[in-house]
Amino acid sequence: MPKVPVSVARVEQRSLPYELESNGTVEPIRSVIVLPQVNGTILRVHFAEGDEVSAGQILFEIDPRPYQAALLQAEGALGRDMAQAASAAREAARYKLLASTNTVTQEDYEAKQSAADAAAAAVRSDSASAALARLNLEYATVRAPIPGRTGRLLLHEGNVVRAGNDPLVSIVQMRPILVRFSVPAINLPAVRQRPDQQFTAIAIPARDSASSVEGVLSFVDNQVDSATGTVLLKARFPNRDGSLWPGEFVRITLVLGMQHDAVVVPSQAVMQGQQGTYVFVVNSDGTATTQPVTVERTLDSLTVLAGVPAGALVVTDGQLRLTPNAKVDIRGGPTTESAGGGGADGVR
Repeated sequence: MPKVPVSVARVEQRSLPYELESNGTVEPIRSVIVLPQVNGTILRVHFAEGDEVSAGQILFEIDPRPYQAALLQAEGALGRDMAQAASAAREAARYKLLASTNTVTQEDYEAKQSAADAAAAAVRSDSASAALARLNLEYATVRAPIPGRTGRLLLHEGNVVRAGNDPLVSIVQMRPILVRFSVPAINLPAVRQRPDQQFTAIAIPARDSASSVEGVLSFVDNQVDSATGTVLLKARFPNRDGSLWPGEFVRITLVLGMQHDAVVVPSQAVMQGQQGTYVFVVNSDGTATTQPVTVERTLDSLTVLAGVPAGALVVTDGQLRLTPNAKVDIRGGPTTESAGGGGADGVR
């Protein structure tokens, strides 16, 4: 059989940045839908759609007059019952003294004491009613529960709202912000073996590949997704300039440090077949045989793998014409005679 012309490269062991690349989705740390907590008519809206708001900022004013009247009524009832309770307490104290001298019967004293206790209980009930009326009056002023950017205004001035049923606006916290992404479970030990180290994450928005944002890894899920064989991670970004937008897709790189003993080959040398991943290794007698390998990760044009020793020659071009134990004619790359000089030949 004629020799098959191929290009080869030498398997190298070198130091490489340990980086994991993935596609991620930006998600807010907190997002809320603002709902009214009292019924009424919206009198004013104090912001514009898309505004940045701070926590506690006034967003809506609901007609407060019914709740002001209810508060006045509750406070009036409280004042009346407090006066009656004070009078009943004095009457019970006077009857207690008279009962000690047998001027009145014990039953008369106990009746006065029961009346005083009932009046005190009425005061406590009125206090709760006044507190509830005061709270409803506060709820008539709708405030932002979190800082963030407002969305589309769902109800406007003049609309009648029902407590807990009619959404008013959504608020999404923009700073800081999270990016959710997944990595293969085979990389989980590299993440977990240094739990005290803060790993850097770099996000590149799809709409602006020239800019990047730096953050830190903040979350590792407690289980592997059995359907995909991946584990969920989250990175936290300050997002001071608002370059990351909730819901958008980003390219994210997780930097785990340096790997000093990485075995690498050019990515075009790695093939995928029915039996799994493999490479063609060129032997000293000029034949090529298949060698199963395990791919750990890729970095630019290099693939980090296990299953083939450093210094071996692997075919990078011409694999489709090869069969196991076929003779090869090396047209590009190092030769088998330079097997001992791995340091002189670079990976091409």
